[in-house]
Amino acid sequence: MPNQFRGGMDELLRQAARLQRKIESKRQELRSVTLEATAGNDQVKVVVNGGREIVSITIAPELLQKEDLSLVQDLIVAAVNAGLEKVNRMLEEELSKVAGGMRIPGLF
Repeated sequence: MPNQFRGGMDELLRQAARLQRKIESKRQELRSVTLEATAGNDQVKVVVNGGREIVSITIAPELLQKEDLSLVQDLIVAAVNAGLEKVNRMLEEELSKVAGGMRIPGLF
């Protein structure tokens, strides 16, 4: 069976390596991007960066005064999960652009 790749396997590997470098560069760039998510009518605010790290959590003081601890904990978990979901969607969209729209398993 003749080689179907233009430039052969070596060219395909070079293109894959270039794509990998572009993706890693974009990942590094996105680490500085932050997204915010809230829960409990904005009483709990979480900021997450593109490296999937929690940057900050802010809790409205009045929430701590009037609610029980378990509700506050649930709101923190909800806000963190919402923030991570936003970051994951952003990463998937941005890295997909770099990859030319290809869905590469394990990329995100």
